[in-house]
Amino acid sequence: MNLVNLESVSHSYGPKPLLRDVSLGIESGDRIGVVGRNGGGKTTLISVIAGDLKPNGGRVTHNRGLHVATLSQGDDLDPALSVQEIVLGDRPEHEWAGEAGIREILANLLGDIDLTALAASLSGGERRRTALARLLIGEHDLIILDEPTNHLDIEAIDWLARHLSGRKTALLVVTHDRWFLDAVSTRTWEVVDGAVERYEGGYAAYVLAKAERARVAAASEARRQNLMRKEIAWLRRGPPARTSKPKFRIDAAQALIADEPPARESVELVKFAAARLGRTVYDLEDVTLHAGGPGQGPLVLDHSTWQFGPGDRIGLIGVNGSGKSSVLRLLADTVQPDSGRVVRGRTVRLAHLSQELGELDPTRRVLETVEEIRKFIQVGKKEWTASQLLERLGFKGDAQWKVVGDLSGGERRRLQLLRLLMDDPNVLLLDEPTNDLDIETLNELEDLLDGWPGTLILVSHDRYFLERVSDRTVALLGDGKLSMLPGGVDEYLARRASGAALSARAASGAPASAAAGPAPQQAAEAGPSAKEERELRKELSRLERQLDKLSSREAKLHASMADAAADYGRLATLDAELKDIITEKDTVEAEWLEVADRLGE
Repeated sequence: MNLVNLESVSHSYGPKPLLRDVSLGIESGDRIGVVGRNGGGKTTLISVIAGDLKPNGGRVTHNRGLHVATLSQGDDLDPALSVQEIVLGDRPEHEWAGEAGIREILANLLGDIDLTALAASLSGGERRRTALARLLIGEHDLIILDEPTNHLDIEAIDWLARHLSGRKTALLVVTHDRWFLDAVSTRTWEVVDGAVERYEGGYAAYVLAKAERARVAAASEARRQNLMRKEIAWLRRGPPARTSKPKFRIDAAQALIADEPPARESVELVKFAAARLGRTVYDLEDVTLHAGGPGQGPLVLDHSTWQFGPGDRIGLIGVNGSGKSSVLRLLADTVQPDSGRVVRGRTVRLAHLSQELGELDPTRRVLETVEEIRKFIQVGKKEWTASQLLERLGFKGDAQWKVVGDLSGGERRRLQLLRLLMDDPNVLLLDEPTNDLDIETLNELEDLLDGWPGTLILVSHDRYFLERVSDRTVALLGDGKLSMLPGGVDEYLARRASGAALSARAASGAPASAAAGPAPQQAAEAGPSAKEERELRKELSRLERQLDKLSSREAKLHASMADAAADYGRLATLDAELKDIITEKDTVEAEWLEVADRLGE
């Protein structure tokens, strides 16, 4: 069934046409990923489809009775309402708590948020997750999501992908998260130069099909062709899941990459890195670290010993609150360990990209801001000018002469990263470098980092970028240690699913004996796993809140009955309500006792 039709739709802001005579449709069950450059018209397209924006020309037709739900990059949460009121409305707790689907959404998106908290007290990430939970709990014909993975960690993104894949609702999603695109979409739309190019399959299929079109048409610029081939080579050499979705002929794509070298000449890069860095980069010796300073906040590292060597390309992962940024700050020497020692190599030349945008002079031009660091830089075997690197990261032509104060957040992010690279570091600490970057810019950044010799330690929730740029995965699992994961992100998710990974905050609140685990001879008598215990404690807390509410309602009914002692009709009604409350209270108390028994309390 056709849900939405666009016929010759055009729209522009000022002289720039974002959509030009676009005709397309969305059918029931479609799962469409939308890609394209920042500012290229993606958000305009989905706003027109949702009916939130009336185009300058053409016609948009919705199926009668169509129910569309949209998650935009902003939100409309009422600051005076609680999270529970926003997400669940006025549904009684005993109703929604009995639905497994609702409990699953709340546990995976709002598990660490107090449902009674007011929206005014929430952080940006918490507001985002609250808005997403509200949308997912509803029933819709078409779900439109604009950057849904913002503020989600790898585990939550994995859950969201599985949740959306299991729904029968039609889906239209705009995201720069390429792994997520591959996981949820069966078709890809690219918004480019006012048109919408359509491809079958997710991101991997889109890359292969686009390269095949370019090869057949022989119309692509040589450097862009090489970039695309390099991307394909990595996709084909990666996990099989990345290439399970293409629905077109693979033979031509295989021929295209047959002689393509690896994305990185690892041996050569490590050799060059060792020459620049020597043997020692960072050695952590018996280090203890708390996220809030010595003895303050969650415990991140507990007498941990680790070595980062020359040429290491490490992806550091863990749940939100596990202490990843704290580890980067420790290496950057902006925080000190509680105890232990951090040995830094004498030749280390560090560049640290934090999540905060650094101060840039708003009156300077973009090119001037980069050239004040350095005008030329050697990346691998090639020398680049500041202007050439700016062009590679999206500052083309006149954009290099824009005033810094006029740049968007994403443009400032790119400029900050480029200034770090121009300073010719041999150690890079990158904390969420992909924020606000579009896919084309991410491809350029990945290619640039492929030829960069040095030690790279990366924190990112962008799974594709993490796997593409790093060679090894290290995790914070809540046990105070840095753990090597040979199986990468898949192994991490498996450990999380088994309850073997905690946030630093959760681990700090657990008794030391629980963190250490049961002795071998006690294994048979062990209680619930760490994950099960957390879920049971959440359930216990929920039941206690429900009991408090029921007790309050019971007290109010007793008071009302005393006031209505002479009104027998009113008294009978109140007595019936009281019996219902007492019955419900008995049921909840029985559930509480069962959960408490499982916890051994």
